[in-house]
Amino acid sequence: MSTNEDKKTSLEHVHLPRISIKFCTQCRWMLRAAYFAQELLSTFSTDLGEVALVPMTGGVFTVTIWHGVTSDDGTVTTQENILWDRKRDGGFPEVKALKSLVRNVIAPERDLGHTDRALKAQQSGQKEKMKEEEGKEQEDKEDKDTKACEDCQ
Repeated sequence: MSTNEDKKTSLEHVHLPRISIKFCTQCRWMLRAAYFAQELLSTFSTDLGEVALVPMTGGVFTVTIWHGVTSDDGTVTTQENILWDRKRDGGFPEVKALKSLVRNVIAPERDLGHTDRALKAQQSGQKEKMKEEEGKEQEDKEDKDTKACEDCQ
């Protein structure tokens, strides 16, 4: 059988959307990968075609989703998105963040309930912190401007 035939046969058995969680066995991240898989299956149930755990080596921990995209002419193609990469994104995702990333791909209109509320609270807390930091920077700038003016007088 040729390579193209092998790919065609293997793709016929893939159920979309498909999530793969590649994890490093040397780092002993199997339990973490299994936990994420369990959480995704519990939340999305039959909205997911399959979740695969893929053992690797070399410190790898990536979560990838394949899903079907319908073009204007009606043809369906498979699109691959890397949702999380430990090296790229700096560590491991929080479960609620990973669920949100999956939801944004497979069902953007879906409400995740307490997960969405927790993410919104976290984001508003980050915005408030940024505003506080900007306010402090502005005060520091004003203090410097005032001191410069006092020095000139």
